[in-house]
Amino acid sequence: MPITISFNQETGSISVESEKLLSSKRNKGNSLLDFPQNYTVIDIETTGLDPNFDSIIEIAAIKVVNNSIESTFSSLVKPPVIEYDEEYDDCDFLSDDDGHKYYYVDDYISKLTHITNEMLDTAPEVKDVLDNFVNFISDDILVGHNVNFDINFLYDNLLDYCDYKLTNDFIDTLRLCRRLHKELPHHRLSDMVEFYKIDTSSAAHRALSDCETTNKLFERLHDSMLEQFESLDNFKLSLKRKRKTLDVNSITTSNENFNTLHPLYRKVCCFTGKLENLQRKDAMQLVVDLGGIVANSVTKKTNYLILGNNDYCPTIKDGKSSKQKKAEKLKLSGQDIDIISENTFYEMLNYEL
Repeated sequence: MPITISFNQETGSISVESEKLLSSKRNKGNSLLDFPQNYTVIDIETTGLDPNFDSIIEIAAIKVVNNSIESTFSSLVKPPVIEYDEEYDDCDFLSDDDGHKYYYVDDYISKLTHITNEMLDTAPEVKDVLDNFVNFISDDILVGHNVNFDINFLYDNLLDYCDYKLTNDFIDTLRLCRRLHKELPHHRLSDMVEFYKIDTSSAAHRALSDCETTNKLFERLHDSMLEQFESLDNFKLSLKRKRKTLDVNSITTSNENFNTLHPLYRKVCCFTGKLENLQRKDAMQLVVDLGGIVANSVTKKTNYLILGNNDYCPTIKDGKSSKQKKAEKLKLSGQDIDIISENTFYEMLNYEL
């Protein structure tokens, strides 16, 4: 599969495009660096990290008007049912009237999100939830932490189930955190909660509580922006950069002009399985050229485990490598590690800074 790679020397960023990625490119709204008074904070919970294979299991939103919360939206979403296989599956299964065993989420997702199979069994269908969600957000600017993740899932599901294109502009608080707090090594929502000492009385890893936390973070970031730059215009002016694209063949590992705001900068990346679009050594080269670190094994220092797409297919029984199983265990123990697919990896490489 042909791939085009371009390197931006001025910003230290890499752009990766392939026929497969281009054919499914989303026509999303614009990514903004702004602090409007009217917006809607969104968050979702899912069965995994790739919209091509995984499903939404919860959607929540908070509508803010004139910097005050006006209303909220929250709903579980019933994902596709999975037939239980005693030989391979290890989770709390359900049974229908005929005794057939089934489930919606495995033990890992249930522990991570605190959403059980019993809760999802009575949840509304995805189309009904999405119709109500679209009516709630209207044409509002959407705000979220690592909001590209949420937007991609919502975009694909709205297109598939409702024949609707999500074109709302959006603001990523993760992007703002990287701009306003370069001194911090990590910018996860939990890291920023600790940094700003934000009160989080509700349970973690549920969509509405994360919306509430993200909204508080957005308010703190606005204060920090004014403290550092005095005005929004000064802040935007500081972000302007000249860009120059070079031939990928001129890129070597001796590159030292890294963009410290890129999500892979100084992050430890590990690969497992066969990649569809790149040789593993080429994918590792892209990480190193962005200032990232590559490793052959998963440890407590690993930040991202990238799965070959053939390993990420849910039809493969117990299709988890030892690296993935170790990464899941570390994730549940609170380590700063994410398990992402090959497609999500390419989207990260193209992350707008």
